[in-house]
Amino acid sequence: MAATLPILILTIPLFMFLLLGLAGKWMSHRLAGVLGTLGMGTTMVLAYITAFTYFFSGSSEFIDASTHERLQAIIFNVDWLQFYDKLVIRLGFLLDPISALLLVVITTISFMVHLYSNGYMEGEKGFQRYFAFLSLFSFSMLGLVVATNIFQMYIFWELVGASSYLLIGFFYKLPSAVSASKKAFIVTRFADLGFLIGILILSFYTGTFNFTELTSTGVADNVYHVSLGTSEHIRNIFTMSATPTFMGASVLTWALVLIFMGGMGKSAMMPLHIWLPDAMEGPTPVSALIHAATMVVAGVYLVARLFPLYLMEVSALDIVTVVGALTAFYAAMVACAQVDIKRVLAFSTISQIAFMMVGLGVARPEIHEGLGYMASMFHLFTHAMFKALLFLGAGALIHAVHSNNYTAMGGLRKYMPITHITFLIGCLAIAGIWPFSGFFSKDEILTAAYEQSPFVGIWMSMVAGLTAFYMFRLYYLIFWWNEPDYGHHRPHDAPWVMSLPLIILAAVSVVAGWIPFGELVTWNGEPYEIHIDWSVASMSLIIAVAGIALATVLYRKENPLPDKIANSVKWLWTCCYHRFYWDELYQFITHKIIFGCVSRPIAWFDRHIIDGAMDGMAIVTNKASNAIKGLQSGSLQMYVWWYVVGAAVLGIITVLCVL
Repeated sequence: MAATLPILILTIPLFMFLLLGLAGKWMSHRLAGVLGTLGMGTTMVLAYITAFTYFFSGSSEFIDASTHERLQAIIFNVDWLQFYDKLVIRLGFLLDPISALLLVVITTISFMVHLYSNGYMEGEKGFQRYFAFLSLFSFSMLGLVVATNIFQMYIFWELVGASSYLLIGFFYKLPSAVSASKKAFIVTRFADLGFLIGILILSFYTGTFNFTELTSTGVADNVYHVSLGTSEHIRNIFTMSATPTFMGASVLTWALVLIFMGGMGKSAMMPLHIWLPDAMEGPTPVSALIHAATMVVAGVYLVARLFPLYLMEVSALDIVTVVGALTAFYAAMVACAQVDIKRVLAFSTISQIAFMMVGLGVARPEIHEGLGYMASMFHLFTHAMFKALLFLGAGALIHAVHSNNYTAMGGLRKYMPITHITFLIGCLAIAGIWPFSGFFSKDEILTAAYEQSPFVGIWMSMVAGLTAFYMFRLYYLIFWWNEPDYGHHRPHDAPWVMSLPLIILAAVSVVAGWIPFGELVTWNGEPYEIHIDWSVASMSLIIAVAGIALATVLYRKENPLPDKIANSVKWLWTCCYHRFYWDELYQFITHKIIFGCVSRPIAWFDRHIIDGAMDGMAIVTNKASNAIKGLQSGSLQMYVWWYVVGAAVLGIITVLCVL
């Protein structure tokens, strides 16, 4: 493949960011929106051509003729920084199944958000700035997924964080938006510190940053014989794996766990999840782009990219599984008690991303050739579509009633039929109802979980049931609950520029599950034919239907049952409503312990001891100067007097020494 298309995929969003950022103030809103949308639309077309060429051209550049496996193809790779022979940082474009998949996901969702934003953000101050930031984020995310080496990924990883900070805090005059943007930036910075340390450990011992050298097939199975012909990098990786260090874990285990810490921050896994719900203070289309479909899957993509290394250290994969399972259940419980519709979707996102993490954590080559890996990537794709649909649908609702709370909604199916139908499709997809896309991808994760560990399978099935319950709770409260007094301004469907993305994403959410995904994206490049395990699928369907049925009984129409149940388990409902007090815990740790017990004594020591010592030295110097300043008064008689006294003293000392 010629390098022209991949270069354009990266440069068009960057150019649009510079154009809109520097010249936007001289443009009209309409022109800025059209330029930004056309730029992303062009990028989407180029990404589709690139992905289609990779998956279906059959070129020897992408397919191994002997094994028919899909290869990693480096389209271009240029030196950027060279410190010495072995430490070279390159910028390039790596095309393989997961990067091609993410090209499609990112550009599709970004284009839909650009198109939708022309209507949603109409009349907002800073309209041009908003589209510039969207382009910057798209460029950053695209650069992340096509990185040829882990250091390039880290550069764009940080740029994605900066972009999300700018977009979350777009309404910078609102204190809540400013606070949310700072919270997201700071929490993810702590996680990224672990990521950076993990990168440095891994590159120090292996002598390379390049993904092709770190994840070559031979590394994936540590029973392979490490012969003299094996590359130096692979031998170094086996050495890392075989060398116990702190707490009995190998160097490779610690490196992978620290790298996963970065993924936990970006993908909002516990205990680094607290930034994502507050990030809903940004514009709703931003929530659809960053916090539903693209940025939050960066952590999943990171583990998938280094998956052959994680296979060498099963203990690291076990950590991924445990963190994912706990986060999925926690977020699903919290979503059941939220009032703000965007925060329901935010916790739903956390739970679904955790589902993908569990899929990667339970993936093993011996279980249907790594079924969990394929299922995780499949769910990443389908979830991006129906969660973006749900967020954009929420935006249409907020645009109509001017409130985020379901208490200001009700009976909206009569006034907003397009939003109603498309939102219902999103709910059915995320609940895992056949034949919608979520059924196929979530079922494969559950199948892999049951084969790896029945306990994990049962646990994730409960999460799936909770997902169906809280999504249809939200659906009924918005569209079927008794309507409030809307006054003279009756709600209505959004204009076509907002409704069209809803219709397209709804259509994709219906048919995406039928894509032969196993033939396109697998951990080792070998095609895998998806087989629905109906023993698992039928049970998951029953659980999903039960969750929907319970939500129907409780919320189909206004009744006292929800309040009675909430009062009977008031402690549990209160904990869920307050997110199990994680924010309060962080406030206590930071303000009471770190600031109060650590920072304040350090500040006192700095102010009174360090500064006091310096101030004391200054005072002594000033007083000594005042005491002797008369010695240089300018009086000739005084100088002669001191000369005589000095000479006499020296004379006396000399005589005493002689005697």
